Amino acid sequence: MADPDPRQRARRRLARDQAALLAALVAGGPVPRGFDPERLEVQRKALLAKRAEGLVRAAPELALILGREFPGLFHAYARTRPLAAGPRRDALDFVGHLLATGVPRDPRCRDILTDWQTVMGTPSPRAPRDTRGSRRPAAVRIFRFLASLRTASRSAKGI
Repeated sequence: MADPDPRQRARRRLARDQAALLAALVAGGPVPRGFDPERLEVQRKALLAKRAEGLVRAAPELALILGREFPGLFHAYARTRPLAAGPRRDALDFVGHLLATGVPRDPRCRDILTDWQTVMGTPSPRAPRDTRGSRRPAAVRIFRFLASLRTASRSAKGI
């Protein structure tokens, strides 16, 4: 049954158009009719960069662990997944996605990410939490890995 109130129809149409625009910007949706695809792409990239910055502020160790692969992996992940519950949850979901899809392929990096996920409170499906409830061994491994990165960086700079 058609709604006789033109204001209600206009509100529903506006809500539908806003949802389509939002989906195009943050969830990989198609470009809505009437929008310039190039301008929309610029905005989409800016929002992805802002989201990546938020994740790095919330979990800077992930950028260190993943190194040069981080931007590409995160953008591939975030392109079709809107931010749902803040950057910390985004970091946990991102790592869970990486581990579930077998990325990165380097076993040492995967082990560090599994440890990180365990320490941050969401166990990996591949590596259940220690039955004694201890997160310390995983935290120690992460700390040692990050310390080795710091040492390698300093020696490369001649410090």
